[in-house]
Amino acid sequence: MDDQQLLRYSRHILLPEIDIAGQEKLIRSSAFILGAGGLGSPAALYLAASGIGKLVICDHDQVDLTNLQRQILHNTASIGKSKADSAKNTLQHINPQIKIIPLSEYATPDLLHKEIGEVDIVVDASDNFSARHLLNQACLIHRKPLISGAAVRFSGQVTVFNFRQDNSPCYHCLFPDSGESDDPECAVMGVFSPLTGIIGCIQAAETIKVLLEIGETLHGRLLLLDGLTMRFRSFTLSKDPHCPACGSV
Repeated sequence: MDDQQLLRYSRHILLPEIDIAGQEKLIRSSAFILGAGGLGSPAALYLAASGIGKLVICDHDQVDLTNLQRQILHNTASIGKSKADSAKNTLQHINPQIKIIPLSEYATPDLLHKEIGEVDIVVDASDNFSARHLLNQACLIHRKPLISGAAVRFSGQVTVFNFRQDNSPCYHCLFPDSGESDDPECAVMGVFSPLTGIIGCIQAAETIKVLLEIGETLHGRLLLLDGLTMRFRSFTLSKDPHCPACGSV
C-alpha cells in the first residue's frame, strides 16, 4: 500500500482482525455483484469504500424515477442511464483507486460462468428466482462463496453459502426451483426503503468477513429481519442430501 492507501484505510488497519495484511488482501480481492438496485447499492458502496480491488457490477436495467426511493447508487441525473454505468460513476467517485467493471447485460449462464470463474466472491443482489438459481449453480461449479440477500415490503433476509466448504447448503436447498420465474415485484408489493440498506450492508459485512476469514459468518444460518418491529430471527440451514443442485457436489 502507498501512503494514500494507508491513510484511506487507516480505520480498518487499526482493527487487529484486519490490520495491514487484511487490508492488502481486500485490495487484491475481487467481487461480482448481481444487481445494482436496492441491495446492490449499499453493498457496492461499502465494498468500494472498503477497498475491494475489483468490483464487477452486472445489471441489464436502466435507472427509473421509482428506483430512487431506495437505490442509492443512482441520482436524478442518472434516470434513463444504464444502472451498471451509473453504479460505476458513483463508485469511482467514492474510491478512484479500485477497478469497476460495469456489465449492462442479462445474467445468462455463459456470462455468469465466465465472470464468476474470475472473481473471489459473489454478492446476490438480484430480484428474481431464475437469476438466483443460475447464480447459485455457477457459484457451486466454481466453488465461490455466495452472499445472498432479499428484501420485500418490511421483510428482509440474508445468508452465506460458502461453497469452499463441502457441507454448505445452497440456495436451491433453501428455495427449491418451482419453475416460478420471479419474486413478488417491488412495483406490486412495495419495499421499505431503509430495509434494503440494512440487508445490503449486512451483505457487504459478510463479504468482507468471508474474504478475510474473520469472525463468525452467516454460513449455515438464515437471518430474517422484520423491519416494522426491528426484530431479527436466525435459523440454522443444513445441506439437503437430495438437493438436485448441490446434493452430489
